Parts: sequence; C-alpha cells; structure tokens
Amino acid sequence: MSDTTAQARMPHGMPGPERMPALAPAAMDDAQRAAAEALIAGPRGAVLGPFIPLLRSPELMNRLQKVGEYIRFHSALEPRINEWLMLVVSRQWTQQFEWCTHYPLAQKAGVKTEVLEALAQGARPRGMAEDEEIAYDFCEELARTHGVSDVTYERALRRFGERGVIDMVGLIGYFTTVSMVMNVARTPPQQGAAAPPLQPFPR
Repeated sequence: MSDTTAQARMPHGMPGPERMPALAPAAMDDAQRAAAEALIAGPRGAVLGPFIPLLRSPELMNRLQKVGEYIRFHSALEPRINEWLMLVVSRQWTQQFEWCTHYPLAQKAGVKTEVLEALAQGARPRGMAEDEEIAYDFCEELARTHGVSDVTYERALRRFGERGVIDMVGLIGYFTTVSMVMNVARTPPQQGAAAPPLQPFPR
C-alpha cells in the first residue's frame, strides 16, 4: 500500500502530518496579522486550535471567532452544559484538540468522569444529570436526523428556554464547523493535554 493510500484511509481526527501549522509572523499578510492581534487581545489570549488553520482566511476567522467568543463566554447555557455539549460534538467528529481541551474543563464544571469516559467510548452515558441528558439527546438527535422531534424539543425548551435552545443549536453548529476545519487541517491537541486522545469509532 502506498503512503498516499494509507493516508487516505486514516481515520478522521487521528494523528497524521499536520497540514496547516501555525504561521510565523513574518509569513502573515496584513489582514492575517490584524486578525491574529485581535484574537490575542481578546479573552482567548492566543492563536490556538481552530484559529491556526482559520488564519488562512482571516475574515472568516474574525467572524467565526466572534461567534465562538459568545458561545464560550456569554451563552445562556451554564458552563457545565456548554462544556458537555462541546465534548459531545467533539466525540461525534473524533476531534482531538477540542476533546483534549474541554475534557478537564467539563470535569471542573461538574460533569462526572464516568459519564465522560462512556462518551469517549462512543456509548450513551449512564448517570448523566437530567439537564446533561436533555442536552445530549438534543445534540445526538440533531446530528443523526438533522432535526429534533417535538418531544425532544419540548424537553429542551422546558429546561433551557427559547434562548437556551437557540444557543445550544449555535454551539452545536459552531463546534461542528471548527471540528471539520481541524480534522481537515489535522490540527493536533496541545502538548501536555490532560485528556487521552479519542479512538476512532469502529468502521
């Protein structure tokens, strides 16, 4: 088997040659430099994760990072549900950077370790808190069916309200987008990440 064929069959989200590494400042054009400086000046404080490949399209990065900033820091959802949903989407896409980044944050926010470990294995976790279960079912059903049933919608609406439901959809869409970006770019997890990398789903 040729190297090209082997790489073509490599599971998404798994280690491989990084396609879009960090740009050196000297290699950036004016728009890229301005976008990087704006990101560094914001709450993230650095160009990391999805913003490394997104910097190739600085205007797209500017617009997306504002969405991500809202979702991370100003959402109607409490941090525990935010972090939990980020991991659910990361598992759906086998997205290593986001998984390794948000796993310890979800633990710190109060998601049980055994729930996170079951999610890592691709199983429907037992022992979820009620609101975690509602969020999980909403996210899983939306990804699987491209919509949600009345029952799933009403449960989410009662727990999170209309703003919370929309913020949840926005989070799912945003993290799906950055997961696709990083899987294409083969963006690796940060060195020294506290969580072990995800294994691919069985094929």
